[in-house]
Amino acid sequence: MGPNGSGKSTLLQIVSGILQPTSGRVLTRGRIAALLELGAGFNPEFTGRENVYLSGEILGMTRGEVARIFPKIEEFAEIGEFINRPVKEYSSGMYIRLAFSTAIHVDPEILIVDEALAVGDAIFANRCIQKFEELKERRVTVLFVSHDLGLVKRLSDRAVLMLKGEVAAEGSPRDVVNRYVGHVLERQHEREQLTEKTGDGNIRSSFRHGDRASRVTDVRLFNSEGVECQTVQSGERITVRVVARFDRAVTNPVIGLLVRNRLGIDVYGTNSRVEEIDMGEVSAGETLETDFTFDCLLTRQEYTLTVATQYWDGSSQDWIDDAIAFTVADPKEVAGLANLRAAVSWRRLSAGRESERA
Repeated sequence: MGPNGSGKSTLLQIVSGILQPTSGRVLTRGRIAALLELGAGFNPEFTGRENVYLSGEILGMTRGEVARIFPKIEEFAEIGEFINRPVKEYSSGMYIRLAFSTAIHVDPEILIVDEALAVGDAIFANRCIQKFEELKERRVTVLFVSHDLGLVKRLSDRAVLMLKGEVAAEGSPRDVVNRYVGHVLERQHEREQLTEKTGDGNIRSSFRHGDRASRVTDVRLFNSEGVECQTVQSGERITVRVVARFDRAVTNPVIGLLVRNRLGIDVYGTNSRVEEIDMGEVSAGETLETDFTFDCLLTRQEYTLTVATQYWDGSSQDWIDDAIAFTVADPKEVAGLANLRAAVSWRRLSAGRESERA
C-alpha cells in the first residue's frame, strides 16, 4: 500500500517480468499469474474466449489444459454471450471479471493483483475475496496492491507501506495500515511510533500523531449504569468519554471515535461534526469533556477504541490509534460484527393450503 506515485505498480510489473529493474534482481519460484492495471494483458481485438486461451498459453499451458478449465472461467466471470465478443467492447467491470477469473483459474503458484477489486459490483468483489481466501488455504502466494485498507487487514499476513519508491514500513497489516493512515492525515513521510505518551495518564496507543494544538488526556468506557468498565453486554447502552486539553485556541474543534475489531477493521466511527455538534471557539488552556453514548450492537469479541481531536477540515490535532481495548459479551453465537437483534416470527403452512395456492 502507499500513495499514488510511490512505486507500487512499478514493483508489481518488475516482479511479473514486464519491466526490468535498473539494479538488483527479483527471484520467483513457480508460475506467476498477474492481473495488473485495466487494459494490460488482453488483446483488445481478440474475443474474451481467445484472450483466455492466449493467457493460458503464455503461462505455459496447453490448449487442452485451458479447454478443461474454460467452463469454470466462464462461469465465474458471468459475462454471458460477451465471451465471444472482442474485449474492446467490454465495460471496465466485464473486463476485470474475465481477467480476474482467468488469473485465478490457471493454477498459479504466485498471483499478482493491482487494485483489481476497485472495479466491479459488491457481489463480485465478495466472490473475489472468497477466492483469495481459498488461494491462501492452498498456499498460493498472493501479492496485491490496494487502497482498500479494510481489505488489506482482512486478507494479508504481511503488509508493506511504500513511499517514494522505498519501503517505509513492513509488518503486521494492522500496524502498517495505522502508519499509512497517519501518513495520509499528516501529509508527512515520517511519524513517531509511541507505545505510551507520558503526561497523558495511562493512555496507550499503537500509533499517535497530530500537530498537538490539543491533546487527548483521558479516554474511558462506561456501561449502562455509569460504571467504568472493560467488558460490556451486546445491546447495552454505553458511553465513551474523551477528555482533551487545548494548548492553542481552535475554532470548531472536532472530537471523534472509531471502533475496530481485533483484526483492525473499522466497525463504526463518528465525530462531533458528523453528529452536527458545533463546539464553537475554544481558548488555549481549556479542557473539553465529550461523551459519545450509543447502543453497543456488536457481536461477541474484542474491540479497540481509536480517538481523535481534529480541525473542521479533518486534519489531526491528536489522533490515538487503539487507545483502549474492550470486550463485548453475548450468550448468542451471532455471526459477523453487528448484532442487529432480529425478531423472528414463523408460521406453519398446511400441505392443503400449499396445494390450493399451486
